[in-house]
Amino acid sequence: MEQSSHSLPSYLDCTDIGPWGIFLEQVNRVIPHLGELSRWAETLKRPKRILIVDIPIELDNGDIAHFEGYRVQHNVARGPGKGGVRFHPEVNLSEVMALSAWMSIKCAAVDVPFGGAKGGVRIDPKHYSRQELARVTRRYTAEIRPIIGPEHDIPAPDVNTDSQIMAWMMDTYSALNGSHDSGIVTGKPITLGGSLGREQSTGRGVFITATEAARERNLDLQGARVCIQGFGNVGGVAAECFHQAGAKVIAVQDFSTTLYDENGLDIPALREYCAQHPREGLVGTAQDKQISMDEFWDIKSDILVPAALEDQINEHNAPRIDTRIVVEGANGPTTPKADDILTDKGVLIVPDVLANAGGVTVSYFEWVQNQSHFYWDEDTIYERLETKLREAYKEIASVAKTHQVSMRTAAYILACTRILETRALRGIFP
Repeated sequence: MEQSSHSLPSYLDCTDIGPWGIFLEQVNRVIPHLGELSRWAETLKRPKRILIVDIPIELDNGDIAHFEGYRVQHNVARGPGKGGVRFHPEVNLSEVMALSAWMSIKCAAVDVPFGGAKGGVRIDPKHYSRQELARVTRRYTAEIRPIIGPEHDIPAPDVNTDSQIMAWMMDTYSALNGSHDSGIVTGKPITLGGSLGREQSTGRGVFITATEAARERNLDLQGARVCIQGFGNVGGVAAECFHQAGAKVIAVQDFSTTLYDENGLDIPALREYCAQHPREGLVGTAQDKQISMDEFWDIKSDILVPAALEDQINEHNAPRIDTRIVVEGANGPTTPKADDILTDKGVLIVPDVLANAGGVTVSYFEWVQNQSHFYWDEDTIYERLETKLREAYKEIASVAKTHQVSMRTAAYILACTRILETRALRGIFP
């Protein structure tokens, strides 16, 4: 039977509410606000390009291992694809498609001239040596090389990847091209053309947008109670920023444990410990402050920052959450049902596509610096980052007020309008 022009291929039509299903529901909610542009909305439900690759490597012991890798380009109407690469044992196509789509929305919401892309390898890095991870990275880069490039698609670090992974990707791509292509990735080491402030940018962006939300809710950050899930480059940096601003970070949770102290945790000490024990997590410190993982969701706070993985706040734990503001440091941490529950409770949610856009914003700055071969100092980076995110917050808040919708829906209205206006102007080829 001939497929309807409006039906989705089976791998895109997610009836199971996974990450891609969440994105589709978010798009459906915004379509009524798009006016004449709604005729182009189907564009948002179909990634432009999906690449699935096999990654064979020789392990240190001589065995041959195979890993599955992905690179998805969701939409590149507004510019080159942009999005991280994650190494995680649960990476799957639905997740990578959704993450690429959220990157499209995120870039458009803060008006950065990139499209959305994302990559991943299904691997648990904790079980492999640095040399084995280098082989995985280099083979993965070689396999996705046909669709990436400084003017096509620019990877960056994500979960379990770092500046060293980016250095290997850059070197592999450059070696295969016989050139020096510093702009092929962002999040590189400074000596290879990375930008000052890149590693801290997502966490700082979470803090910047949180301060705007606190101002909107007349919340004084001095003494405010903050709970943070995730204590890596996003949650850990955000925790430091809140601590320096005089807030009390009363609970943090990472993959290993949850720490709680009503009087506020010693964030600098915890950060130093994690830097010295990167694979151990928080479980080896402050043992008198450890509580169960599930208890984290019962702690009363002023600001809650989910900065770990997607689908963390759901219909089961959302009714238990007692907070004034949620600032989404992770991508897709709140399911649509949980979103409705929290909104009905009067919680202000700063959506991921705004709250964690600091990373892609400074990635854009890095790419610009690579293209011009002129580099900025750290103060300039942070000043431009703060200006960009505060302007984006105010613009999205204005849309929310005009349409009487949540900040998430407002961000999608603004972002989808920008993407679809560009798509409409460019037309369809041929």
